[in-house]
Amino acid sequence: MKEKKKIDRREFLKVLGVGAAATTAALYGCKPKGGAAGDTAAVGEVPTDRMTCRTTPTTGDRVSLLGYGCMRWPTRAKSDGSGDEIDQQAVNELVDYAIAHGVNYFDTSPAYVRGWSETATGIALKRHPREKFFVATKLSNFDPSTHSRAASMEMYRNSFRALQVDYIDYYLLHGIGMGGMESLRSRYLDNGMLDFLLAEREAGRIRNLGFSYHGDVEVYDYLLSRHEEIKWDFVQIQLNYMDWKHAKELNTRNTDAEYLYGELEKRGIPAVIMEPLLGGRLSNVPDHIVAHLKQRRPSSSVASWAFRFAGSFPGVLTVLSGMSYMEHLQDNLRTYSPLDELTDADREFLEETAQLMLRYPTIPCNDCKYCMPCPYGLDIPAILLHYNKCVNEGNVAASSQDENYRKARRAFLVGYDRSVPRLRQASRCIGCNQCVPHCPQNIKIPHELHRIDRYVEHLKQENL
Repeated sequence: MKEKKKIDRREFLKVLGVGAAATTAALYGCKPKGGAAGDTAAVGEVPTDRMTCRTTPTTGDRVSLLGYGCMRWPTRAKSDGSGDEIDQQAVNELVDYAIAHGVNYFDTSPAYVRGWSETATGIALKRHPREKFFVATKLSNFDPSTHSRAASMEMYRNSFRALQVDYIDYYLLHGIGMGGMESLRSRYLDNGMLDFLLAEREAGRIRNLGFSYHGDVEVYDYLLSRHEEIKWDFVQIQLNYMDWKHAKELNTRNTDAEYLYGELEKRGIPAVIMEPLLGGRLSNVPDHIVAHLKQRRPSSSVASWAFRFAGSFPGVLTVLSGMSYMEHLQDNLRTYSPLDELTDADREFLEETAQLMLRYPTIPCNDCKYCMPCPYGLDIPAILLHYNKCVNEGNVAASSQDENYRKARRAFLVGYDRSVPRLRQASRCIGCNQCVPHCPQNIKIPHELHRIDRYVEHLKQENL
């Protein structure tokens, strides 16, 4: 058990890191081009035939600008109490509603929802005509035990079985950049899997081939340097109005989205966008940011600003959103049915918003759970997300002199114990670093856990 040390006020401020921030055609339709400017859905209305679509250059697919990310399908407790499982009925309802309102791109992976996502997605989509949807999945051979050609081939073939399809519309090399060039060579080059996937595209079992980027720009640049040879059909990148110019400041990755998108645009490669909400942080923002956004566009949701930003780039094919709840799906449908593109003034406004957001020391966790399970039993995402929630709600106070200190202190501690069982809290972290290589956001997880634990200990000492 590591020793708990008291810290003075100045050290505490450094630990907290707050600084200044302390204080049928209708059923499967896409909106035709040339819609009237400002033609947006009213609040409450969810159009069925006005979805903005983009065209894939290589295959001519008309893809809905809103893509369904299947990483967060809803789950429910098993009837025998032995754990949880995918709530297939809820998944079916979400998929049916999405398709009825123009969504036709569904993105999954063997790694999502503890390995259940592909099967659940396949069951839901099988109930619709095959030509009415595009399915994307990935070769998610992260673990060294799956790097071999045999293991990678089995993962690839199992995706067809789980999704119940004869061909995959969009197939990705998953998580390029995680582990650098060494990982790329082990997962895709030395074992011949990239050559195999190119042959599968030629045979028609893969219609579009691309990769998703997570971190090391050397790997990104290398794969794009081979575009003339490989002919990438699309590339998936993280893009939002915070990462556009401020990725380094956010400690998410070492490359701004402006560079990533620009390199694709130069080559005419369509971009598929992930994390338009930066792990939900651009929909769950502090109250003064909400007021800032609402003042400019009162009838629009906070999240709609982020989706409009991502969708307004002409080289974007589709913007993925992991919509676990119907209200999230409906809100995003309103945003893209049809898209009201950002003006230059809107872009300047969002850069001002980004500058305001940078004052708040949230942690870039998107609850993907790639860091789990922790060998010491910590619930890492729950710890980080509780901290972010308290920051966004103003329940992180740097000094007992702050007006709302007592309220914030109680809200943080009570909420922490309710959100994370004691034996799974940050105090249990020994800094083994086993979680760090698995984080797509490059978070220094033990550092953040120790920082939060010191903050929690400070709050407890205030009551002594």
